[in-house]
Amino acid sequence: MAFPTSQVSTTNLDAGTDDPSLARADILDAVQKLNTIISEGGAANGVALLTSGGKLTGTQMPTQITATGVQVLNPTSGVVNIQNILRLSGRTTAELNALSSQAGDVAFCTDGGDYSAGVGCIAVYDGNDWRAIQLGAVL
Repeated sequence: MAFPTSQVSTTNLDAGTDDPSLARADILDAVQKLNTIISEGGAANGVALLTSGGKLTGTQMPTQITATGVQVLNPTSGVVNIQNILRLSGRTTAELNALSSQAGDVAFCTDGGDYSAGVGCIAVYDGNDWRAIQLGAVL
C-alpha cells in the first residue's frame, strides 16, 4: 500500500447517531492508513522517525539542501559551528560590488588579493566597502 495522502472520512464517525455498520469501512480505512504510516516510517516520501533524543538519524538527513532567499541559522548559543569545509562560490570584484551587501558579509573574491599570482582573497564587507584579507602561505 502506498503512503497515505488523503484524509480518512469521518462522515460516518462524527455523530452518536451514526450507523456503526456504515462506520466500519471508515474505521478500517483509518487503521490501514495508520499501519502503513507505522510500517513505512523513515522511508522516502513518508514520515521521518526521530531518535529517543528527538533528532533525525543521519540516514534521514538530506545530503544537500537547495534553498532560495535568506537562510537564517539562529542557535541558542549565538555560535554557528561548522565541522566540515565551508565552500564559498567565487565572485569577482565587480560581482561583489553589485550585491546588496550588509556589514559582516564574507565572500571569496577571485580577482582580489595578489591577483597577478592567480590568488584570490577572502573579502569582508565593512558596511561601505569590501575589504580584502590576503591569503597567506600555501599549506
